[in-house]
Amino acid sequence: MKVKQKQSLLNKLKLRKLKKILRQINRLEKAMRQLSDDDLQNQTQIFKQRLAAGETLDDIMVEAFATMREADRRILGMFPFDVQVLGGLALHLGNIAEMKTGEGKTLTATLPLYLNALSGKGAILVTTNEYLAKRDAEEMEQVYRWMGLSVGIGVFDENEEADIDEKRSVYAADITYITGTGLGFDYLSENLADSAESKFMRPFNFVIVDEADAVLLDSAQTPLIISGLPRVQSNLYPAADQFIKVLHEDEEYVVDKDEKYVYLTEEGAAYAQEYFAINDLYSQNYFELNRHINLALRAHHLFEKDKDYVVMDDEVKLLDNRTGRIMEGTRLQSGIHQAIEMKEGVKLTKDSRAIASVTYQSLFNMFPKLSGMTGTGKIAEDELIATYKVPVIVIPTNTPIQRMDYPDKIYTTLPEKLYATMDFVKDLHAKGQPILLVSGTVAVAEIYSRLLLQEGISHNVLTAKNLAKEAQIIKEAGQMGAVTVATSLAGRGTDIKLGKGVRELGGLAVIGTERMQSSREDWQLRGRSGRQGDPGMSQFFISLEDELLVLYSPEWLRHYFDKRQQNKHSKYGQELKGFYFRSALKNAQDKSEDKAEQARQSTIKFDESLRVQRNKIYALRDSLIYEDASLSEKITHIFSEVMNYDLSETLSLTETSVRRYILDNLDYNFHTMPENFNPTSQKDISRLFGEIYQTEIQRKAKRLVTPEKLEEFYRLAVLKAIDQCWVEQVDTLQQLKGMVTMRQLGQRNAVQEYYYESLESYNQMEVILKKQIVRNVMLSVVEDDGQSIYFV
Repeated sequence: MKVKQKQSLLNKLKLRKLKKILRQINRLEKAMRQLSDDDLQNQTQIFKQRLAAGETLDDIMVEAFATMREADRRILGMFPFDVQVLGGLALHLGNIAEMKTGEGKTLTATLPLYLNALSGKGAILVTTNEYLAKRDAEEMEQVYRWMGLSVGIGVFDENEEADIDEKRSVYAADITYITGTGLGFDYLSENLADSAESKFMRPFNFVIVDEADAVLLDSAQTPLIISGLPRVQSNLYPAADQFIKVLHEDEEYVVDKDEKYVYLTEEGAAYAQEYFAINDLYSQNYFELNRHINLALRAHHLFEKDKDYVVMDDEVKLLDNRTGRIMEGTRLQSGIHQAIEMKEGVKLTKDSRAIASVTYQSLFNMFPKLSGMTGTGKIAEDELIATYKVPVIVIPTNTPIQRMDYPDKIYTTLPEKLYATMDFVKDLHAKGQPILLVSGTVAVAEIYSRLLLQEGISHNVLTAKNLAKEAQIIKEAGQMGAVTVATSLAGRGTDIKLGKGVRELGGLAVIGTERMQSSREDWQLRGRSGRQGDPGMSQFFISLEDELLVLYSPEWLRHYFDKRQQNKHSKYGQELKGFYFRSALKNAQDKSEDKAEQARQSTIKFDESLRVQRNKIYALRDSLIYEDASLSEKITHIFSEVMNYDLSETLSLTETSVRRYILDNLDYNFHTMPENFNPTSQKDISRLFGEIYQTEIQRKAKRLVTPEKLEEFYRLAVLKAIDQCWVEQVDTLQQLKGMVTMRQLGQRNAVQEYYYESLESYNQMEVILKKQIVRNVMLSVVEDDGQSIYFV
């Protein structure tokens, strides 16, 4: 029996349209081959001239693809197959191209990248990691350069800090290779710049996302955050950590690891009040104590060492528990990282504010044309369309798949599965067939590694800490007698080529030690074997103790397991072959996928408010940086608006209050009230404020000499105020997101609560922003070095 994926009628219709274009491209093959090198290279200029004359990319698509296809043959020694051309067409037309492992996605991308780069607006290829970005760029750049296009590689050495000019060069290139993380952080950094000279990106145009499902879906739940401006370190972490260690589960706190929440019960809150000698834990006076208790609860009960994080060199480092990779430079926000550090007894780092944030959904939806490549896109097509408006086209393989995908072998207990898996491995290894043994987590991979050592079977274990080494191990996994233990996504993007004599042994054997949380991951595993028509096989081993079934199995299956988990049961070691077991397994995976999708949709909903606010702020910043409109009248209007607001809403009409207000907001050096000044008269106060304003503006105008430099001062004063307020707003929204999710326990809609409070926060920010502009204009000391103006 062989597991198969079905082709839809709609996909066949889409392919039919692409094949019509393919036939036109094929008809040009002979003509292109007869061109001299100079004539072929000159096609680039001809295409650019045609575009400048009014033709579109679609108008020149057939000829451009035929041209680049011939260039690939001459320079790289690889002539793209028809199926690769189909994949390239799908990408150019804004689709996700599903292409199986080994079908040459790197070469496929050269065709649409070349075509879209001709527009002069840039084409970007995004990969999952720096090693792949650099490898793919270095392999392909010679053909782009030969065709007259520039290439930028957005990957720099570990100890190398790229300057603005280097980054500008990367993004100014016709074709840019970079990681999704690198692109996201560059976008955020770009929008923290305070001048046109400090900016380095151009508007987004066309992007191809390699391993699209991993980047656009699996990684999209975690926002990219730039941190800075550390808070004053709290002294409540030790006290909160000690307190939660004496609590009893279910009595004083409740934890649900599946839903990712933990909270104090009424008894727990009462005990906290007794423990800290306070009268009301939930009053505003003890807000920070309550927050730290919740942080400590989450650190101890929702984050597991060696699964969610590791402790290395007296530091807490986050783990991607699907791949085992350490997420260097990534930290948890809002104090939870410090709570974990306290839990583990390592040195507490400073809790930083989030100063800029973006999700992958927001980032990639900014591209006018988005496309991607993956081996498993069709399964997630509905979500890709809903989130990114990109459909999936399944591209046929160049040669038929010979791999045999066998039905799962299901066992009752984990030991039964382990024995069965090891027996299977030993049989295959005895004849020299290479084996890729894949687990869902690092912990399970280590169990199998120990079992292999006990059997005297030498093997490689992928810890995935060194991406270049990881890729090399994966490449060698197809050699005769090789046994490789890896996590599910380790080495993704690297082909496994069969060694000498391996085809005759049946090719690479992929053994899954459990079903993954998503069927896409299962198909990625299967796709490791049987590349380009090679023989191969895949086999999954399952137990009722696997995490997937523990979390999502039906009640009857749990009862079945409880009755037979003893190793003396009558059918111990026998495979469970009933249809209902397979049905329960499929339903469990469906539930897991549904939950993951809901979590991603929740991230999108929460991000919507921040996205709208971020776009408004960034557009405002850009208008200040690039536009020449006069700010003088606007500043005067803002000053009047702020003064009127404070007079009517916040300022007490006493001489002491007015004096304090002036010193804090208008003039550090103010000493004497004017004669006959009445502090109870709003008219007198308003006149005084206006006189102080005019005096200070005239003083700064004289200091800066020219109207142009005064305008530059205004621009910097407003930009500085925007950045100060936006940092506070981003950090507030990060904190708010963590708090409102707990309101679901009170049957309240967390997203609606978040929208309401984030809007309130934004409205408050607008008021604070105007006040900060006034403070910056009035209180700042200005220096002019003859070239630029800066605050002191």
